[in-house]
Amino acid sequence: MPMQYMRLFCQRDQKPHPDSSPEEREKFIRSKYELQEFLKPSLRIVSHQTSDSGKHAGSASHSDGSKSEIGMIEFIGILNVKVIGGTNLAIRDMSSSDPYVVLTLGRQKAQTSVIKGNLNPVWNEELKLSVPRQYGPLKLQVFDHDMVSKDDLMGEAEIDLQTMINAAAAFGDSELLGDIQIGRWLKSDDNALVRDSAVVVAGGKVKQGVALKLQHTESGELELEMEWMPLNM
Repeated sequence: MPMQYMRLFCQRDQKPHPDSSPEEREKFIRSKYELQEFLKPSLRIVSHQTSDSGKHAGSASHSDGSKSEIGMIEFIGILNVKVIGGTNLAIRDMSSSDPYVVLTLGRQKAQTSVIKGNLNPVWNEELKLSVPRQYGPLKLQVFDHDMVSKDDLMGEAEIDLQTMINAAAAFGDSELLGDIQIGRWLKSDDNALVRDSAVVVAGGKVKQGVALKLQHTESGELELEMEWMPLNM
């Protein structure tokens, strides 16, 4: 790698300091997450239509697209989703299942690893998705991995992101706030919540824990923790 390029890369990858200006922090976040300048082109997440065959390879939908393709969509923030685990998931093999989770936001997809033969899997895996200005619900699906045929659906649910994103916008810079609750997504017959889901500021970060009862299946619940990182911080 040429020395001139190495110096440029290091300058762009330098994280903001606590006393950095809001403009410097926003520039760093946009470079890292929206433009994805610190990743090789083959690893950048590009919004595009993927197959609905039930086979999902890799932890996110990738393309060899250029920066101009990524720049076509205006992103307002990054959603970091920690898939914690599942409980009492549905059986899709003889006596168990090999579950994995797929998250879909618009045309972006990200997935966890496969856990073999476990109806109460623990992933504790973090997946990242860029949130466009025009966003809808976060779709969650659980599949049973199969080596020889189409992966079977084990349940699905949707997560309304408006409660968290709107609360974060209303309260401003989370780094200036103490540990407080700033919003709540209420359990109702119209959503898949197991219980009310609070939006909190903890350690200067906006977080929301979510427990979901999977839909269109015999049984199963999934637990997640989401973290919101706005690009205009």
